[in-house]
Amino acid sequence: MKIELKEISVRELVKGYEDGGEDGVLGYGGKLDIRPQFQREFVYKDEQRNAVINTITGNLPLGVMYWAVRNDGRFEVIDGQQRTISICQYVDSSFVFKKRYFYNMQDDEQEQVLNYKVMVYFCSGTDSEKLAWFKTINIAGEEHTAQELRNAVYAGPWTAKVRRYFSKTGCPAYDIGHKYLNGTAIRQDYLETAIKWISDGDIEGYMAKHQHDADAKELEKYFESVVAWVKGAFIEYRREMKGVAWGELYNTFKDQDLDPWKLETAVVKYMDDDEVTNKKGIYYYVLNGKEKHLNIRAFSNNQKDKAYRRQDKKCCVCGKKFKIEEMEADHITPWHQGGKTTTENCQMLCKEDNRRKSGK
Repeated sequence: MKIELKEISVRELVKGYEDGGEDGVLGYGGKLDIRPQFQREFVYKDEQRNAVINTITGNLPLGVMYWAVRNDGRFEVIDGQQRTISICQYVDSSFVFKKRYFYNMQDDEQEQVLNYKVMVYFCSGTDSEKLAWFKTINIAGEEHTAQELRNAVYAGPWTAKVRRYFSKTGCPAYDIGHKYLNGTAIRQDYLETAIKWISDGDIEGYMAKHQHDADAKELEKYFESVVAWVKGAFIEYRREMKGVAWGELYNTFKDQDLDPWKLETAVVKYMDDDEVTNKKGIYYYVLNGKEKHLNIRAFSNNQKDKAYRRQDKKCCVCGKKFKIEEMEADHITPWHQGGKTTTENCQMLCKEDNRRKSGK
């Protein structure tokens, strides 16, 4: 491994700047791949981008960047993509800084920016060393997500293809399923979720297996199947459906003959039930019948105290006396049988008997 520190002027950095969209972003006379396939999209907000330009126009130190030296003599950004694109966009007059575009500045002001020196570490080594650097470098400004780092480790044809489907603004995954997914496409949340579903949680194992595939049709078709299944099983969309682990439910129930109208009737019933505090959990419950998803309304401390005194501090099952902190509240008539979370329906059980009763 060889690391060499050099000064690169902004003039050199922005020479030949070209944003080719999915085809990549180039600079440094066309020799610098500013956004290699393992890198994320541009995510800086206006204030972050302006902070970069403010640093340069104020002749303040920007912070070192890292470039990898390729075997063909070209370079790729390991760390510094967001700052580099901010600089290139500014000199390209793509945005306003302090009410002026770059071309509105006086000649001496432009020269000051173009002559500003950026400190860059040129790193020569193997592909595995490059990726290791990418994971360990202290990224300035905008921390990488776990999936962005995985994209670096398992960079290859498959990663490039899958990012076009799951990781772009307005990508197919967004158009198809944004109402059902948490997070954003651009920060790799959609991609991470889809791989987690199809792999039963073994994200890195799945990416390692498919790293050199020519396409990502398997994952794309799987994702489309999940969303189609959700829309077919649950005919009425509600905001509570966003963020449900639909892929996990699809993997378990996709081959069952579900009645959409019966499911809708059940969903409406539990949505109207004030005892159910986790409305999102309804979609799990109507399929697997596990009450733990619903977070049935808990008894208040006042209700527990009244039941505890009414029982003379004794467990209603074993009859032994306990301190209140050694006991747990339980519905006398269970929720699924119509029991409510009221003082009259509260009983205190020792922890052992309560867990035995609830099957825990």
